[in-house]
Amino acid sequence: MLVVTTENVAGHRIKDVKGQVFGVVVRSRGLGGNIMAGLRSIVGGEIVEYTQLLEETRKHAVDRMVKNARLMQANAVVMMRFDSSEIGQTMSEIVAYGTAVIIEPAS
Repeated sequence: MLVVTTENVAGHRIKDVKGQVFGVVVRSRGLGGNIMAGLRSIVGGEIVEYTQLLEETRKHAVDRMVKNARLMQANAVVMMRFDSSEIGQTMSEIVAYGTAVIIEPAS
């Protein structure tokens, strides 16, 4: 499945638009991770525990979005974006979304 952040795919044309597609993931760092992150925030610098959590969560959100696009019988997702928010003090929500389409090589 081709996933792009652009409106078009070079060398292809959009044959059919299937509609909006998204993948949502809500994650929480465990107590140990929160304690380590809290300690790191005192001294400054990157909080590796949260960076890894968000990186994994973004990948998981894209995987869910692709799964949903396949269910719509699409072969690509265009205009893919991420959105994120916090739920409470310990949870992060990541949404990957875009437009599910069928593309074909341009003639």
